Amino acid sequence: MASESKRHRIERMHDEYQILCEEFPAPACALHFTNPFELLTATILSAQTTDKRVNTVTPALFSCYPGPAELAAARVEDVEDIIRPLGFYHAKSRNIVAMAHDVHERFGDTVPHTMDELTSLPGVGRKTANVVLGNAFGVPGFPVDTHVIRVTGRLRWRTDWRSAHPDPVHIEREITACFPPEEWTDLSHRLILHGRATCHARKPDCAACPLNGTCPSAGIFG
Repeated sequence: MASESKRHRIERMHDEYQILCEEFPAPACALHFTNPFELLTATILSAQTTDKRVNTVTPALFSCYPGPAELAAARVEDVEDIIRPLGFYHAKSRNIVAMAHDVHERFGDTVPHTMDELTSLPGVGRKTANVVLGNAFGVPGFPVDTHVIRVTGRLRWRTDWRSAHPDPVHIEREITACFPPEEWTDLSHRLILHGRATCHARKPDCAACPLNGTCPSAGIFG
């Protein structure tokens, strides 16, 4: 596999992705939301915690602060009380209140739908922006989270798979160059779902993995 050509690697990527499409025919964002502002807020809150846990606090948060104007006017301490179970609640509370202030003041309560505008908001990095673009606006986006980093590395879909500290932006550019834009959002979802279901961080279930036959890392983990 070390001498695999780029052409063969891309062919293998598409073959493996087709299997993931069969495994996960209807992928979707795991965060619960009803509008772009809710998704943006929930995605900021999801840093270093699980989507499932975020979903336990956002109903109360959005009940108290249903839009940018309301959250922008909130006391950070009151927001902290709601999102405390998520961890890092001091920074996250400041970020979402500041983000809401900018959406309210700069964008007239409408979440922007370009990468540059989204990443200009407090607490919003490229991964968060890609989540919002792909899932709220239907704009091609490829969020790179820890699951995507792990799975693409083990599958050796990317040239820097040996790196202990890979660059998410480089991963995004290299992987998306191999797939059409209309696949990017679902591609990320399926890689994440595969990471959660089978390709676990500490002990991947290689024996049950549908990609076992072609994965370069199959059998390495005992």
